[in-house]
Amino acid sequence: MVKQQGIGTSHAKIILMGEHSVVYGQPAIALPLPSVKLTATIEQRQTHEQLIASRYYNGPLSQLPAAMRGIQKLIEALCQRFAGEQDGWRLTIASELPAERGMGSSAATAIAIVRAFFDYYEKSLDRPTLLKLADIEEEVTHRSPSGLDAATSSSAQPLYYVKGQAGQALEMNLTATMVIADTGVKGATKEAITDVQALIQSDPATANRHIEHLGSLVRDVRGFLQNNEVGKLGVALDAAQDDLAALGVSNDQLDHLIAVARANGARGAKLTGGGRGGCMFAIMETALGARRLASILKEHGAAQTWIQPLDQGGTI
Repeated sequence: MVKQQGIGTSHAKIILMGEHSVVYGQPAIALPLPSVKLTATIEQRQTHEQLIASRYYNGPLSQLPAAMRGIQKLIEALCQRFAGEQDGWRLTIASELPAERGMGSSAATAIAIVRAFFDYYEKSLDRPTLLKLADIEEEVTHRSPSGLDAATSSSAQPLYYVKGQAGQALEMNLTATMVIADTGVKGATKEAITDVQALIQSDPATANRHIEHLGSLVRDVRGFLQNNEVGKLGVALDAAQDDLAALGVSNDQLDHLIAVARANGARGAKLTGGGRGGCMFAIMETALGARRLASILKEHGAAQTWIQPLDQGGTI
């Protein structure tokens, strides 16, 4: 059974702590950002044409650019799953997420596309299947994905996540506000992952020390979030940034905005996502302080900012 239209949705995410170390079996904590949305809509066509409409590309599925190869592979797998190789449709992707900024754009796209196809073909979709299918795209885009992006982009709650395991919903009791700032520079996740792998090969003692320390910090932070320990959270975030910088995944633009945030009242600040560009975030104790810091970060070069309250009873 095929509907006239199928719709799938998802949203942005922020890795609070654990990027890169999560690939090596350490835990990570990520927060969904449901106010930053992505929607995929499939509309039936009378011809056999399969068309993509997005902010990056408009045209036939078969001619998707190399940068969207992961999406093409996912869609081909979905068409095969539903024996829809000859079905005609237009897939429109409408996204509020900035691409290549560590906010989970590729995973959110994959999640929404999978949901749209299952809706279009009127099939039920369970969470393990959703994440397994989304991983088809992520394997192409990020080489060795942890699964964290897809898990969080499809969740309504903060997650405590270990690679290969189902994410655990995380209860939060934190009176604070997050300020997210985009450096304006595309992140380089693949390159950062490759360089961390190279560091593990060339200097395993140093690399593994930082990776294990990041894991230890995440386990501590889980308690800080539950017990409203904003000061301890901030210290841990700063320590995590030091580890990430030592692993070589920060850059000058991130370091600059992090320093500005710390100089203007942030309890802690660090990069988020793959690094080498993309976004950073800072934790402020009040919403007023967060708004003030967002303005200051823009004055110091941030391309865009978002403000996210964290005191919503565990649901972001």
